[in-house]
Amino acid sequence: MTTLLERYGLYFSWLVSIMATGGSLYFSEVRHFIPCDLCWFQRILMYPLVILLGIASYRNDRHITGYILPMSLLGWLIASYHYFIVERKLLGAVESPLCRPFAPCDAKWIEWAGFITIPFMSLVAFTLITFFMLFVRRATRHPAVEASTP
Repeated sequence: MTTLLERYGLYFSWLVSIMATGGSLYFSEVRHFIPCDLCWFQRILMYPLVILLGIASYRNDRHITGYILPMSLLGWLIASYHYFIVERKLLGAVESPLCRPFAPCDAKWIEWAGFITIPFMSLVAFTLITFFMLFVRRATRHPAVEASTP
């Protein structure tokens, strides 16, 4: 018997990637926040996931995890680094060589509930996608034997 996450992990990942992409476009195109270089790297890794996960969901292609996991893990690493730069109090004064004056990496464009920033939302999105993909991968590697009823 497969779990809900094993069965619908592709769809959940696709929905997360759609929301993350939509959110990043909203902040840059509607709110006119200038993305820094780290934001661009995260976008480069997130935007293709909408297409790849959409096609995989439509085709129920569970072998896509081999392509999605490296992208989501790399995105997770960049988002973690970016979040720690924004929350300098966690690491002391941190200067990234990628920060530029007109698009600073440490700018807090938003801060909801005292800790939710744009890099934090990206970190959550990449975490969820990775989490869902691990369940999909587990279901692919160890398919459950379901009893058929006559």
